Amino acid sequence: MSFSQLDKPVQFLKGVGPRRAEDLARMKIATARDILFHVPRRYDDASTIRPIAKLQVGEDASTMGVVRSMGVIPTRTGLRIFQAVLQDDSGMITCAWPGQPWLERKIRKGDVLLVSGPVRFYHGRQLHPREFTVLSRSDGERGAAPSAAGGNGGPSDSQGTIFVSYPASDDLPQWVFRRIFQMNLDPLLEHIEEEEYFSPPELEPLRLPGLRVALEALHRPTSLEAVEAGRRRLAYDELFFLQLAQARVRFRETVEEPGIAFDRTNRLIRPLHEALPFALTGAQTRVLREIYDDMLSPRRMNRLLQGDVGSGKTLVSLFAMLLAVESGYQAALMAPTELLAEQHAATLRSLAEPLGIEVALLTGRLGAKERRSVLASLDSGEASLVVGTHALIQEGVEFRKLGLVVVDEQHRFGVRQRMALSDSDVRPDTLVMSATPIPRSLALVLYGDLDVSVLDELPPGRTPVQTLLRYPGKREEVYSGVEKEVAAGRQAYIVYPLVDESDKLDLRSATAEFERLARDVFPERRLGLLHGQLPADEKEGTMRDFLAGDIDILVATSVIEVGIDVPNASVMVIEHAERFGLSQLHQLRGRVGRGAARSVCVLVAEPGEVAAERLRIFTSTHDGFEIAQADLRIRGQGDLFGAQQHGRDPILRFADLARDEDLLVEARDRARELIERDPEMEHPENARVRHLLEGRYAERLKLFKVG
Repeated sequence: MSFSQLDKPVQFLKGVGPRRAEDLARMKIATARDILFHVPRRYDDASTIRPIAKLQVGEDASTMGVVRSMGVIPTRTGLRIFQAVLQDDSGMITCAWPGQPWLERKIRKGDVLLVSGPVRFYHGRQLHPREFTVLSRSDGERGAAPSAAGGNGGPSDSQGTIFVSYPASDDLPQWVFRRIFQMNLDPLLEHIEEEEYFSPPELEPLRLPGLRVALEALHRPTSLEAVEAGRRRLAYDELFFLQLAQARVRFRETVEEPGIAFDRTNRLIRPLHEALPFALTGAQTRVLREIYDDMLSPRRMNRLLQGDVGSGKTLVSLFAMLLAVESGYQAALMAPTELLAEQHAATLRSLAEPLGIEVALLTGRLGAKERRSVLASLDSGEASLVVGTHALIQEGVEFRKLGLVVVDEQHRFGVRQRMALSDSDVRPDTLVMSATPIPRSLALVLYGDLDVSVLDELPPGRTPVQTLLRYPGKREEVYSGVEKEVAAGRQAYIVYPLVDESDKLDLRSATAEFERLARDVFPERRLGLLHGQLPADEKEGTMRDFLAGDIDILVATSVIEVGIDVPNASVMVIEHAERFGLSQLHQLRGRVGRGAARSVCVLVAEPGEVAAERLRIFTSTHDGFEIAQADLRIRGQGDLFGAQQHGRDPILRFADLARDEDLLVEARDRARELIERDPEMEHPENARVRHLLEGRYAERLKLFKVG
């Protein structure tokens, strides 16, 4: 497409210029399009703004007025208080900012301020602003900003107005953004039609406004309902283009690349089914049907299997691997650690070897002779199933006929590591497994290139882990409970948020507490220490000792949240539980309750309102997906994207995964349908969509390696 006016440098917009363009560049605003998509951070409805005369002591309120006088007031204690007297048509009030004398340089006499905060009595009424916005400047810039929100900036004309607040900086305060939008919004909106890829009939069933209407509603809102409608349209765009990029990857991985149409004979599947001493859960049966449908078709399977601890993922994966073996192919299961690989191998051998299937194990611990033997069995096809670590993708590993790759705890492997086993003329099907429950909406975003199966049901008879909340004053009682369990022959974890003590945080650490616990609390017991800063071989050795029963109490950090199965561990103590996220607490609790003994998870937490809701939810449910959904709602999606957003623009600026799942599902379905019809988006009707995908969304989509 030809150059758009929206691509021109921001400095050429009215009211900007070279100096302000440099300031805007530091906020990652370089073009006219960037300023148009600069997301407001807050809206204030003028109907909630109280006249100054009606402000009552004790209430929390918002008001606006002109600064009539201002200054810094010293106190006897040395505290300096900035005060400004605001006036509207109804009266005056003093606003006080204790300890912020520097505001004298930011606020000027004659400015129009919007302030929010508690009203208190101190020599008369005072409002102590939590937030404030300069709606218009007192000098030659006066009156510019508020009209971008719908008013002219005076304190008496606010009826029906929505005031917009933008992410700002010291160099670019609110009034500057308001002035820029007042002078440039209409001409910019004229050009946004170039980027509209929906026709009105297509928008109608989605109940979404056009792109121009949406952006105008965000920057010049007439109501909060209009703002929300505009946000949803832009949220849909974000989700659609993300899903579109991932749909292209999915199509390439499952359709364009040659796949395998396996042939089910039930030669192995039926005997395993009949040998099981229990019935499969409804969720296992449903998921196996989805997996078999993939494997029996000529398309390559590229599927994520999500399930809580104990939901039966390994058994499901074995049934899938047996389908590959029945068809004359080999199957490989890759685990992130040697211990986990060894445990998987033991589980599979107990189930597969009675069927006459050899299960090989390939890890870095093998001696040269044993390694050569395993490699020869893989090359010859004698070994139908193999379990291993990253050793499976090292040079020299050759399969006779690899048909299925299962990757456990897939987030521990990089994309290239996971794909290395698929680097052959006929690429095997791929099943990646995760014991970390995440909400459906987040799964669709993070794994949009995969089909997702969910084991949302636990086998009957599993005894839930008892979860208790204790305040620090009850710590000795907690230790007594640990001692009682260890004396009965069982083992325990005690988990801390920090490796070492910190000058900035008043928290107990694993290293310091390990020494104290060994010396003063459990002197007769064998304690081990495990954290992420230890060398890999030392961590591995400590976990082996714990698994073997040579350690009674393992003092650790959250490095154990994804680990091995230690059936004898029956107690999990989490210190400073208020410092952990809900999903992390759930993963830690999953380390116990794996054996026949009754198990308990004790949260030692400081009392406080901030963490109270999280801990209440955690102690009331064992459903990992319910916990993950609550975590998304409480913490927000930024934290959950984690390192993918660190130091960069957020993946999603408009979409809220906690409330926009309907948009996400619609976007995914539309994106996949488009790519099925036109994989390279070459048809003329898709040219604009492709242009937007490769332009406006290219940088953010690189974070998902799908651009």
